[in-house]
Amino acid sequence: MNFRLKKILQTIVFLSTGIIILYLVYYKQNQAYQAECALQGIAAEDCSLINKVYEDFLKSDFRILLLVLMLYFLSNISRALRWNMLLKTFGVRPRFINSFMSIMLGYFANLGLPRVGELIRAATLARYEKIKVDKVMGTVIIDRAMDVILILIVIAMALAGASTKLIAFLKENSDLSGKISALMSHPLVWVAGTTLLLVTLFLLRSKKVRASVFGQKIYNFIKGMIDGLKSIAELDKPWLFIFHSVFIWVMYYLMLYIGFSAFAPTAHLGLMAGLVVFTMGSIGFVIPSPGGMGTYHFLVIAALLMYGVNGADGFSFANIMFFTINVFANILFGLLALIILPAINTTYKQSLDD
Repeated sequence: MNFRLKKILQTIVFLSTGIIILYLVYYKQNQAYQAECALQGIAAEDCSLINKVYEDFLKSDFRILLLVLMLYFLSNISRALRWNMLLKTFGVRPRFINSFMSIMLGYFANLGLPRVGELIRAATLARYEKIKVDKVMGTVIIDRAMDVILILIVIAMALAGASTKLIAFLKENSDLSGKISALMSHPLVWVAGTTLLLVTLFLLRSKKVRASVFGQKIYNFIKGMIDGLKSIAELDKPWLFIFHSVFIWVMYYLMLYIGFSAFAPTAHLGLMAGLVVFTMGSIGFVIPSPGGMGTYHFLVIAALLMYGVNGADGFSFANIMFFTINVFANILFGLLALIILPAINTTYKQSLDD
């Protein structure tokens, strides 16, 4: 299949998946909202969840949303600085603006096709800094590996701090916990898991597979991870690397927690509620869909329900945060990156030639 056609089809599939999930979340919340309107004697034609989301967004505190965008900007400055620290271990000293804009272009690409942003990010920096792509990709892999470690720590903190609340929520929603238990105990799940494990072991042991294009890709991925880990050990200031890693995720958390204050139904929620909602939302971004579309909404709504925020208000809050950061900010900075990167690098090259 033509490479370009394959990418287009992948984009369509992932985007369609995100839209379908978002629609199902909307459909469920709209049904609940319509039932609430009926109890209050409000006519169905005067009860639109889409209108509610739009009106809630207009009523939100835009000064706080601007602060959320500033925190997002700071987190990505820190990410670019951390990335440059990794690249420095390979003898490469990229310009900060190239690193920062490459990251933002990667986020922009992820809106269309999940996970392709990492490739775009590495290829963009490699192009403008004249570095080998595989060398840059190794640092991107370790960058993402650090995110995985941090999100696992965040999940552990949320479980430790809100275990009672989570257990109570599952008891109150026994149909949900029952579905989860039934799914995990279903024979097909165990058969599929065992089959996947056996196939993986077979592929790893097969010389023919290891010599194939697929095998080489796996080998290069593992090699990139190992090189990335080595680069951490070779850092001049490992404590600064750890600081940036923690700072990025503190900013992410503060974006969500401060975002509560922008919307009246969530303004009363505290630090622990912020941690739980932040954790659930982060998991929603990990699940492959364009920028977390649909999955982020579903999990944020579920988390807010634990703290007494109804589904319709939860849907509004999820959309306010999603469109402020993932749509507005990432599209804005992504488009700026497409304009700025060629311009500044052409100017920079001309100044070197002079």
